Amino acid sequence: MLTAQFMAVLDVFIVNVAAPTVRAELHASGSALQLIVAGYTITYAVLLITGARLGDLFGHRRAVLGGLAVFTAASLACGLAQSSGQLIAFRMVQGAGAALLVPQVLSLIQRHFAGEARTRALGLYAAALAVGAAAGQVLGGLLVGADLFGTGWRAAFLVNVPVGVALLVLGRGALPADTGRGAGRRLDLVGLVLLGGSVSLLTVPLVLGQEQDWPLWSWLCLASSVVLFALFCGYESALARRGGAPLIVPRVLRLPGIGLAVFRVLAVMAVNAGYLFALTLHLQSGLGDGPLRAGLTVAPTAVAFGAVGLTWRRWPARVQRVLIPAGFALAAAGALGTGLALHGGGDGGAVLHLSFVAIGAGLALAFGPTLTGALATVRPEDAADASGLLTTMTQLGMLIGVAAFGTLFLGRVESLGAPGAYNSSDALLICTYALAAVAVVGAVSGLVRRRR
Repeated sequence: MLTAQFMAVLDVFIVNVAAPTVRAELHASGSALQLIVAGYTITYAVLLITGARLGDLFGHRRAVLGGLAVFTAASLACGLAQSSGQLIAFRMVQGAGAALLVPQVLSLIQRHFAGEARTRALGLYAAALAVGAAAGQVLGGLLVGADLFGTGWRAAFLVNVPVGVALLVLGRGALPADTGRGAGRRLDLVGLVLLGGSVSLLTVPLVLGQEQDWPLWSWLCLASSVVLFALFCGYESALARRGGAPLIVPRVLRLPGIGLAVFRVLAVMAVNAGYLFALTLHLQSGLGDGPLRAGLTVAPTAVAFGAVGLTWRRWPARVQRVLIPAGFALAAAGALGTGLALHGGGDGGAVLHLSFVAIGAGLALAFGPTLTGALATVRPEDAADASGLLTTMTQLGMLIGVAAFGTLFLGRVESLGAPGAYNSSDALLICTYALAAVAVVGAVSGLVRRRR
């Protein structure tokens, strides 16, 4: 399960390194490039809660194998795409497969582990996220730079095919048989349409609006997104009162700490994805680094995330009480340090590497305790709903990060003229100011005590 989780996360980050090469070969516009990166995450985020419910309805084993099959086939199609439009479409199908696969990981952890065993399992889950991010950056650079058999950027997608086939074969024998838990609960199609519409109306104008100079339709979409989300909340509450099975069970949202956890997870992932997307574009388009060098440059961020994510539980209890606000504050310092170190078009030196470690460690300190604390209050019967909700927030945070901070970076570069090292570093600095501001808000949220 963690290997499948690793592959899904890998595919979010491997495209960051391949993005400049994709842009050059397919002649993709800035908005098309953002959709290639974010298109996967759009369907991923929209369908994750439904994927969790499908696993609850039809069994986790079926959901895992079905999701793997869709993901693997879509990866092959991405590797064979002949235009940016085709690649965007296939990336969205790939995200749908991941949405069916990934929520089952947390659901199985919640249902098959308890106490200290669950804490260890969640630690390995966080490590899979971090290692997937690190491997995505490095492996993407290796594959694109090696240009195996003339495949170039296509190898970043084709690498999923043999791994996916192997997991399908192994999964048929290794995964526990489905028990039919959750049978009788209907799928909330109306809730799915309302939530999917709200997320789509939020993200599409964020990705496309800047390049088209923020036309009227983009503002109407953003306003409509708020309206649809309000309708979604009202409908879900009414459905629960009637004894139905809403997409998000209201009692899960009322659990102690879940509301704060949702915001913190959103903030962590938005900072993480926005930072890596903008930084990778600067390294390759601004400084002229090759894919491998760019991937290796940012790898310490994910390595620090993984190392801290696996060890923070062993720290003294008095230290653990302040890990979340301290982590966000450290991430803010790391973001600012990166922007300042690279400003002026330089290579950053030792300050840059310290900043990489700071932001990676800081985000791990904010994410790990948040996830562990939130899931500690969840009963096994609510595992699918809670895992779907938190995994959705993880992906929605990545989506917002790429869309918002990617738009900020690309818009600033465009306003300054040619994307040389100096102009690109100026755009990156502005972007890191915004990233640090989000992390500071996260630090303030970390000071709020959880309602018991």
